[in-house]
Amino acid sequence: MSNNWYPQDNLPTPRESRPLLSARASRWKALFLGFLSLLLPLLSQAQATRAVSGKVVDSKATGLPGVTILVPGTAVGTSTGADGSFQLQVPESATTLSFSFVGYGSQVVAITGKSTVEVSLKEDAQALADVIVVGYGTARKQDVTGAVAVIGEKDFNRGTFTSPDQLLQGRVSGVQVGNNSGQPGGPATIRIRGNSAVTGTGQPLYVIDGVPLDGRSARPGLVASNDIGSGADSNPLNFLNPDDIETFTVLKDASATAIYGSRAAYGVVLITTKKGNAGAPVLTVGASTGFSTLLRRPEFLDAGQYREALTYYNAPAANDKGGNVDALKEILQTGRLQNYNVAMSGGGETGRYRLSLGYLDQDGIVRKTGFKKYSANLSTNLQFLESKKLGLDINLTTSQFREELAPITTDAGFRGSLIGQALQWNPTQPLRNADGSLFVQAGDVVNPLAAQEYYNDNSRVTTILASAAPSYKFTDWLSYRALLSVNYNTGQRRTSIDQRLINFPGIENQGFASISNNELVTQQIAHTLNFNKAVGSSLNVNAVLGYEYTKFSNSGNNLNAFGNPAAGGFGVFGLDYTNYIQYSASGSRQASSFVDPSSALQSVFGRAILNFKERYVLTGTLRRDESSKFGPSNRVGYFPSFAVAWDLAQESFFPAEKLSQLKLRAGYGLTGNQEFPAGAAQYRYSLDNNGAQSPLNDENKDLKWQSDAQFNAGFDIGALDNRLTFTADYFYKRTTDLLFPTTPGEPRPANAAIRWENLDGSIVNKGVEMSLNAALVRNDKVDVSFNANATFIRNEVSGLVGAAIPTGAINGQGLSGALSQSIQNGYPINAFFLPQYNGLDENGLSNPFGAIGYAGSPNPRTLLGLGTNVRYGKLALVANMTGVFGQYIYNNTLNAVGNVGQIGAGKNIAVSTFENDVKEATGNASAASTRYLEKGDFLKLSNLTLSYTLGDFGSFAKGARLYVTGQNLLVLTSYDGFDPEINTVKRGANQVPSVGIDYLPYPSARTFTFGVNFSL
Repeated sequence: MSNNWYPQDNLPTPRESRPLLSARASRWKALFLGFLSLLLPLLSQAQATRAVSGKVVDSKATGLPGVTILVPGTAVGTSTGADGSFQLQVPESATTLSFSFVGYGSQVVAITGKSTVEVSLKEDAQALADVIVVGYGTARKQDVTGAVAVIGEKDFNRGTFTSPDQLLQGRVSGVQVGNNSGQPGGPATIRIRGNSAVTGTGQPLYVIDGVPLDGRSARPGLVASNDIGSGADSNPLNFLNPDDIETFTVLKDASATAIYGSRAAYGVVLITTKKGNAGAPVLTVGASTGFSTLLRRPEFLDAGQYREALTYYNAPAANDKGGNVDALKEILQTGRLQNYNVAMSGGGETGRYRLSLGYLDQDGIVRKTGFKKYSANLSTNLQFLESKKLGLDINLTTSQFREELAPITTDAGFRGSLIGQALQWNPTQPLRNADGSLFVQAGDVVNPLAAQEYYNDNSRVTTILASAAPSYKFTDWLSYRALLSVNYNTGQRRTSIDQRLINFPGIENQGFASISNNELVTQQIAHTLNFNKAVGSSLNVNAVLGYEYTKFSNSGNNLNAFGNPAAGGFGVFGLDYTNYIQYSASGSRQASSFVDPSSALQSVFGRAILNFKERYVLTGTLRRDESSKFGPSNRVGYFPSFAVAWDLAQESFFPAEKLSQLKLRAGYGLTGNQEFPAGAAQYRYSLDNNGAQSPLNDENKDLKWQSDAQFNAGFDIGALDNRLTFTADYFYKRTTDLLFPTTPGEPRPANAAIRWENLDGSIVNKGVEMSLNAALVRNDKVDVSFNANATFIRNEVSGLVGAAIPTGAINGQGLSGALSQSIQNGYPINAFFLPQYNGLDENGLSNPFGAIGYAGSPNPRTLLGLGTNVRYGKLALVANMTGVFGQYIYNNTLNAVGNVGQIGAGKNIAVSTFENDVKEATGNASAASTRYLEKGDFLKLSNLTLSYTLGDFGSFAKGARLYVTGQNLLVLTSYDGFDPEINTVKRGANQVPSVGIDYLPYPSARTFTFGVNFSL
């Protein structure tokens, strides 16, 4: 780390005279908790009561479960059971009950002198019109003109997840969710409609209950030594409890995302958390336990095969150490997990609340790794005044998660990370001495058990996401809402490496300790005015006008040190080195800190949806963003979009008895991208320990927005009373003015700074996506449904001026500086360009390599998701599959640690290397080539859940349900690595993120979970 500083920012000035928000999350927390204490007395009042029971049915006399029943003017209420029946204690003074249910008209029923009632609710066509969350508001589903997908809780993937993004995998067309690491809490790659990220992560913008996230994690990075590496990042969504999520709304095309302007280039995911339901307090409980094991592994020689190989390759006989060891198995374990969630919700006509608590403790399948999270969520929806026009919504999400990490890295030195050490360990060499102590020898061969034992790395990240949203409803069609929020994240990481780990220069007889802290703060204020009114008999207008100001800050510090070898290093006192870092050598002790330039984004936006005669819909959106990240002349960007839709099913000439919906849609829009460092357009400097300054970033006054233009055309079909629905879209997305960090030409001058520029050229993603949902059977006893989605996508770079951009770093001994990918015209982004491997000659040496040429794309051409829900009586089965096809993966693991050259150095090799048709020479070069490029197609049974509904247990527990879930049960693939889904993200060459390179990852796990849910 370095001590960074920068000239004074010229941030956009908010149009508020008062301070934006308090910078201290503790004040917010105290405010919300104090407010909650004022609400508690409203939850109940002791008074004389009487019993009322009954049943609620539909027009076919079928019982309706989940109907909300309230005593008007009080917080007394309940909901109907599975057969529509209910029992309720009402005040003696109560004269009526109100009944409401989604899709049905509400009713108020007199109960004076009655102890039982039977109510029949009628379907309401207006109520049946689904209302979905869109940017800064809601809209009827029939009014949506863009490519929008809504996934509710019943459609989520089942299982135990540390973050909610895995709930979406395979469930939405056009959306690829891939794990970057098998470690609990590890990051995932989310691509919406392909990859167009030359720099940055290319991840979508996440918006939680109206609050946009920063997209970064506060967990500090690690810089210990070149031999250790930095490891995988933490997932920025780890702070959320998946059990608190109600719906995801995925905005895919520009006509839907343009309302978010400069942050929407890679799509938008709106996350809505669960809210309280009116009625008596209900306590829901969920508890589960389970275990995880290794999913699959690459094949390396066992002890018997290794002895054969020693003879076969004429390797030194002394390399046979007489043992029989599976080093990978020794560093793995069966990971245990436990997960508990408790939520209480309730309220009355003027106030609803929900409070939830969660605890997750999940061991990794690698020893000394794991993830533990404590979470809490509070949401309230309050109404004031006799007219109930004044409202206040409060949301508070707080969590702390702790990670225990292993030295499994993607950018370590040639000694490799823990997984590489285990794979190349001589299987005849015992890991322990006869007395049980760890076997350690000097040199390049590292005992993975010793590396695991002598390495300690623990992080802690605390998050508070708080928002308050007062609103006022002027009329039934005009309302105002303000949103004030703060997202406060702080992270600490403590790492130590024992001095007894003698294989790493600088660590032996010294030891290493590091303590790092990071702080990320995002503050936001937004004002919106919503208009929703029928103008005349045929036209309905739904419009929003808004202003938003957001400020971002990031800072941190680090203290690291090496022990003094003259004083015996840190010593062996049974304490972690970070607990007595003052005992280190003063000359090797380093303190550093940094602060990124604060950046701000000020925006004005508007959207109008015009629905004419319930069949013709026009949507227009415009957003103006002003960002401090850009040059003075380009800070303002305009992001317009428009879309149209025509529902033919509403036309008089359309045979409505055949199709309930046939809506045609088309739209076009512009979005931007500012996913690059704050202060990228201005001079930035670092200060060393002696006060000398060095440039980090050159000024570029002309730096401007990266632009994304997207066209979308699609249709929605509904048949058989919408029991069968089909959606298809064609999209064409063109990304221009590519943001890229350039460096001075070679030879590079000393202290040269990066200069961010806009490259000429474009990246095009185009394709077709389809989604099918079918309710095949639906009655009281049997329910069978099926869903499928498929995406066919193509990617190409064009118009790039100047030389191609080399990237795709290959790591490993003898591979320093090797690259495998290039960004150049006429090919997909990050396309593989490699020397052609022409096999082995009769002497076992590589034939002359062919010329370097295009070898394949790491970007999939087809995405597939399949799912089914089957219920028979109280028994239910849910299964989901995910498929990815048309991608290539570079097996960097096989290239670096499985090649034949390892056998002569006393290390292990891959079975595929040993089983070559021609005996390979041990001195054969392990150069990067198409030899290690493999097809990465796969079809995975991602989760399977079998459940049984026990029902009610007297008056104690209601709706009890037992279940067992399996995750990653089966993978069909020809890929030879750990998992074709994993992409080990490298800090690639030229700051371009790697795609499709598999290098010593944390292995994927197969997980089984057993659980129970019930309510009180």
